[in-house]
Amino acid sequence: MRIVHLLLTRRFAGTERHVLELAAAQAQAGHDVSLVLRGAASQSRPDAIAHRVDPGVKVHLVGDLLSGWQASGLVRRLRPDVAHAHLSGGCRALKSVKACLRVATLHIRYKPRQHAHLDGLIAIAPWQLAEIPMSLRERTVQIDNWTHDCRAEPGARERLRRAHGIADDAFLIGTLGRVERSKGHDVLLESFTRARLPDARLAIVGHGDEWKRMRERAPASVVMPGFTDAPRDWLAAFDLFVSCARSEPFGLVLLEAMQAGLPIVATRSEGAQHLAGLMGAPLVPVDDVDAMATAISAAHGAGLRRVAYPLTPYRIDAALPRIDAFYRAGLERR
Repeated sequence: MRIVHLLLTRRFAGTERHVLELAAAQAQAGHDVSLVLRGAASQSRPDAIAHRVDPGVKVHLVGDLLSGWQASGLVRRLRPDVAHAHLSGGCRALKSVKACLRVATLHIRYKPRQHAHLDGLIAIAPWQLAEIPMSLRERTVQIDNWTHDCRAEPGARERLRRAHGIADDAFLIGTLGRVERSKGHDVLLESFTRARLPDARLAIVGHGDEWKRMRERAPASVVMPGFTDAPRDWLAAFDLFVSCARSEPFGLVLLEAMQAGLPIVATRSEGAQHLAGLMGAPLVPVDDVDAMATAISAAHGAGLRRVAYPLTPYRIDAALPRIDAFYRAGLERR
C-alpha cells in the first residue's frame, strides 16, 4: 500500500512522535510510506522533526509559505492509495485532493473546517466520538495512542540530577511537555509552592509560549531546562509525574510516565479520564490549586516507589493492524 502522511508543523512534540513512529512501523511492515514536512521541520535545531524520521520513510519537503497548497499538489503527484493527515495544516491540504483515500487522526478534537471533507477519521480517545457527525462517525474508528518500552540511558538519573543541582535523595516531582497554558504549569507551580514539601524539588521539562513567563515566576529551586531530546532520561530522574493539564486529548505523556513506572497525579482532563483505570489513582479537578497541592503531598507521603502498569494494549503492535484494516475498509468503500 502507498501511504503518504502529512505533518505540516515546525517542532517535535507528542503528535510528531506519534506520526514518526506510525510511519516507521508501516514502512517496516512493507508499505511504501512517504512523509510530507514543511521546510522549517528540517532545520538544524534540537526540536526539529526531519532528522528523526526512520530511513525507511521517504521525506518530501514543502515550503513554509503556502505549505498546504504545495502539499496538495505533492500528494496528487505521488498518487498514494492513502493520504493520512495530522493536525490542521495537513487536513486542510487534503480538501482539494480527490484521487485517494483521505483520512486524519484526531490528535486534538473534531473540527468541521478541518475534518468534514475527509473520507474517514481515527479518534485517539472515546470522548472525541460524540463531536463527530453521524455520517462521518460511521467511517471513524477509535484506536488508542501507544508507547514503547524505551529504557533510559544508564546513569541518566544521577547525571541529570547532578547537572541541575538536585540531590540524590531529593524527591523530584516532574512534568514533561510543551509549556503552554493548556498544560496548566501555572497551577503546578502554585500547588508545589503551597504544598511546602521540605525535601522536594520540581522540574518542568519542555519549552513553549509560556516558558519565559513561567521561568520569571518560578523560584531558582525549580528546574526548567527547556526542550529535551531524551524525555525517558528525565522520567528516570523523576520520583512522581504530575499533569496539571486543563486539556489533554489523550495524554501520551501519561503513557510514557507509566512506561517509566512512575506514580502519577493528574487532573481530570479528557485523556486522563480515559486512562484513569490504568493509572489507578483519583483524578484532581482542573484548575484546583489546593486539591493539587493535597494530591502531591499525599503522593510524596507514600515515599519512593515504582509501579508496574499493564501496558501491553498500548503498544504500536496492537494498533498497527487496526489502522491497516481501517485503511482497507475505506479503500473498499471508494
